[in-house]
Amino acid sequence: MVFQREFKRNLKSLIIWGLIIAALILMMLSIYPQIASDQKALQTLMDVYPEGIKKAFGMDQLDFGTLLGFYGVEIYLITTLVGSIYVALLASGILVKEENDKTIEFLLSKPIGRTSIVGQKGAAVMTNVLLLNIIITIFSLLGFQFASGEDYSGSTFAALIFATLLLHLTIAAISFLLSAIMRRSRNIISLSLGVVFVSYFLHIIAGISDQLSWLKYISLFKYVDAGSIVEHGSMESLYIWIMLLLSFVCIGGAIVYYKRKDIAV
Repeated sequence: MVFQREFKRNLKSLIIWGLIIAALILMMLSIYPQIASDQKALQTLMDVYPEGIKKAFGMDQLDFGTLLGFYGVEIYLITTLVGSIYVALLASGILVKEENDKTIEFLLSKPIGRTSIVGQKGAAVMTNVLLLNIIITIFSLLGFQFASGEDYSGSTFAALIFATLLLHLTIAAISFLLSAIMRRSRNIISLSLGVVFVSYFLHIIAGISDQLSWLKYISLFKYVDAGSIVEHGSMESLYIWIMLLLSFVCIGGAIVYYKRKDIAV
């Protein structure tokens, strides 16, 4: 009951955000053939960028003139950052809105426990995250058709998609925990978006400055860095385990806290 209600309630926003990301993917990939066909102009463009900017956005590791290199520089930013904003907004208000909207009394009057409420709402969030990443995958593959059959590594592309999904799940889990702990949706949304933007900012700083490279260990975006994934063909296993552990801890923490939370009805 709760899962179906939440899924239907959030379906419209999923469609809107999915279409926006899909349109951006297709638009960017449609210009790739023109960029790749003129290597001289491309090299001139790359020479303009400062070395710090190249390092920050993985341009020092990625070949902008190849399909996956272009995808890693241009498209990956869209799928990771914009997608993270969506999942943060989705997960941050899914629990607390029942209290803010004064519907928690009705929900708790039903023969359903708090653990089930949290579990079903969490499942609705994860389903939306999965569907968003399916949209990203489908439209990325459709966009690749603009490249006129250019060869690319399917396993490396799969690694980029997996990293994107894992990032979204981790951001969603953190925002979900905040939704269980806090009481005002406006504060939760601000904090959840802050997690996204601060993490991305730290990723940029870690890439620009060698002295601050240690910041990569506290930036989720650095864990899913496209340059490293394309260069090695996979995501580092340590980062995978860190993000999975963080996600499980946040989801588990949300369940435990919500069961004990003093909810005014």
